Amino acid sequence: SGATASLMLNLESVLTAVLAWLVFKENADRRIVAGMLAIVAGGLLLAWPQGSAQTLGWIGPLAVALACACWAVDNNLTRKVSASDALFIAGIKGLIAGLVNCSLALLLGAKLPQFNVLGPTLIVGFLGYGISLVLFVLALRGLGTARTGAYFSTAPFLGAAIAILLLGEPVTLTFWAAALLMGLGVWIHLTESHGHDHQHEALQHGHRHVHDEHHQHEHPFEWDGTEPHSHEHEHTPMRHSHPHFPDIHHRHRH
Repeated sequence: SGATASLMLNLESVLTAVLAWLVFKENADRRIVAGMLAIVAGGLLLAWPQGSAQTLGWIGPLAVALACACWAVDNNLTRKVSASDALFIAGIKGLIAGLVNCSLALLLGAKLPQFNVLGPTLIVGFLGYGISLVLFVLALRGLGTARTGAYFSTAPFLGAAIAILLLGEPVTLTFWAAALLMGLGVWIHLTESHGHDHQHEALQHGHRHVHDEHHQHEHPFEWDGTEPHSHEHEHTPMRHSHPHFPDIHHRHRH
C-alpha cells in the first residue's frame, strides 16, 4: 500500500547516515545518532499504515528498500562533489534521470500526456526535485551527509502540516507525537557542539565563500571586496581547533 511504501521510504535517511558513518568515515557522536533516531521515529509514526493494509509479499518492500539503498549511495557520492556548482549538479542529475526514465517509459509503451497534465507535473518536478536538489546539495556542502539526511527526514511532518493547513485534514494525536519527536531530534542536532584540534590539508577547489579563517588567500584578479563570492582558490595546510560540522572543509578522521 501507499502507506507502507511511505513508511519504508524512511530507510533512505537511515541508510544514508549508516553509509556516511561506516564507509565514508563521517563523524557521528551520540547526540547526532540520538537526534537521527528521534527524527526517523517521527517519520515512522506519520507513515505507519492505518487500519488494514494489503501486502504483495516481499517484492514491493524489497524494491523500496533497494531504491532507498541507491539513494543513500547517491547522497554520499553527491557529497563528494558538493563543492561544485549546485545548479550544475542538479541540472546534470535531472537531465540524465529524466532522459533515462522517459526512454524506459516510451520503450514500455507509455505516451506523453496532454499539456493540462504535463504542465502541473513539470511545476511539481521543478519545485520538488529541481529546487529541492539544489538546496540538498548546498546542505551537503555545509552540514555533511548524515545531518542533511536527518533534516531531510522531516519531510513527512512538513507534508502532514501542509495537508492540515491547506487541505483541512484533521489534526491527530499521531501528528502531534511525530511533531514532538522530530522537533526533539532537530533541537538535539542544532544544539550539538563538535570541536577539537584538527589538521587541514592542502586543498584547491571553487565555491561561494567569505574570507573567514579558512579562506585567507590572494586573488589572481582584481577584487572589488564583494562577499560572498566564488572562484578557484587554494587552502594551505593549517592546524587549529573550533566548533565545526563535517562540511567541505572538515572531512577529516577522528
